[in-house]
Amino acid sequence: MRNPIIAALDVPTAEQALKLAQQIAPAVGAFKIGSELFTSAGPDIVKKIRATGAAVFLDLKFHDIPNTVAKGVAAATRLDVQMITIHTSGGLEMMRAAEESAQKNANQAGLSAPLVLGVTVLTSSDSHTLAEIGCQQDLGAQVERLANLAVKAGLRGLVCSPLEIAELREFLPSHIQIVTPGIRTGVEKADDQKRTLSPREAIQAGANWLVIGRPIYAAENPRLAAEKIIESLG
Repeated sequence: MRNPIIAALDVPTAEQALKLAQQIAPAVGAFKIGSELFTSAGPDIVKKIRATGAAVFLDLKFHDIPNTVAKGVAAATRLDVQMITIHTSGGLEMMRAAEESAQKNANQAGLSAPLVLGVTVLTSSDSHTLAEIGCQQDLGAQVERLANLAVKAGLRGLVCSPLEIAELREFLPSHIQIVTPGIRTGVEKADDQKRTLSPREAIQAGANWLVIGRPIYAAENPRLAAEKIIESLG
């Protein structure tokens, strides 16, 4: 079975990221590089993690005009990452431009096209958050609407909270990959994640990949924490 854990390298420096990656690499399936680490360490940290043979999920959540997003995706594709995130709320044209850019630039570079993942509604959001920005739809309905739009745009993957996975699986094409953050084991302190499930529950609901941050990197023994999560999926 492919290891479904994407360990979030949510640390501020390249040195910390490389140390953490080396420590937990045997127990995870990929590494997530997000905005904090990428802003601090730049593309070089992506190259260093890829040089170890590990898969990289570049989580920068592009959201801009289609041409700008296409160029960002092109640059990420040339870094040979395996996953990239964009915001589905950027609309149909923007999402199509992102997917087309990934395919075109991967082909030109002789690489496999990265999975462009459409982020639906952030796991820190709830119905109140949507209302604040003028979205009157129920949260579940908004996630479904954006997921359908992503499929129409040709995206091959989505990011959603674990609580929406089961409903999305009822209508999504079977080839769509679902990546879910908001994974909690039950021993962590409360934080800004509002829509969460355990690793086992998320896999059973239909997730392909689990993005796990604090339960691993903030643990006293990150390697052991990752290994226990894998055991819980058996």
